[in-house]
Amino acid sequence: MSARGALLFARYAYPPNELGYCGPADASALLDSGAIAGIERRARQFEGAWCYLEFLAEAAGIADPLDERVVEAYWIGNDLLEQADSAALVDRMLDRFRGQIGGTWREAAHRALAHHSFQVFDVYPWAHLLRTGNNPTALTVLDQCRIRTGVVLNVHGESATVTSSPLNWSGTTVGTGPQRQEVVRWSTGGRTLLDGLAPGDRVALHWDWVCDVLTEDQVARVESLEARQRDTHSSMAR
Repeated sequence: MSARGALLFARYAYPPNELGYCGPADASALLDSGAIAGIERRARQFEGAWCYLEFLAEAAGIADPLDERVVEAYWIGNDLLEQADSAALVDRMLDRFRGQIGGTWREAAHRALAHHSFQVFDVYPWAHLLRTGNNPTALTVLDQCRIRTGVVLNVHGESATVTSSPLNWSGTTVGTGPQRQEVVRWSTGGRTLLDGLAPGDRVALHWDWVCDVLTEDQVARVESLEARQRDTHSSMAR
């Protein structure tokens, strides 16, 4: 089992787990960097994410779904995504989530991608609710649930002020708006999986949490993969 991959998974999975949206109880266990075996056991209880990780690992011939390359592919994106067949992914999801209501993933055999942006914009029902009813709650959930990028302006205790581009909805298309400032957390009770933050860091944000410090290449991958999903969502609305 990859310790680096398990910790990378925990960084991105902690925010929705803490909010009670997915995964087992006691999200704080994900912040225990010394309990890698415990993180692995917990990761298997994230029904949605684990399905993608298993699928990506199998497609790439990698034994460990928590291999760092597999985890990076799902949350950030890398070349492993190109090795995973879209129709096979939808078949896998039909087997695992046949009873799930909402979303457009069942019709996505030609475009499904084992990336978190696909989960947000195609599998969750919020994008469909936005497209059919201009639902403001749906836009907020999509904005926070996606992995969005930002730049750290300053750090104050366990929080940081960052700039990021929020989602907006024109009535027919989903895009990103002008940069805004938001206050997010990177540590809680002295516990974090980050080495620290500094002004100017490019970061990945999930809900109200800083998950990672990114390279420029990783920023580009996150943004381009999300743009691909937004474009698909917008074309379906026309």
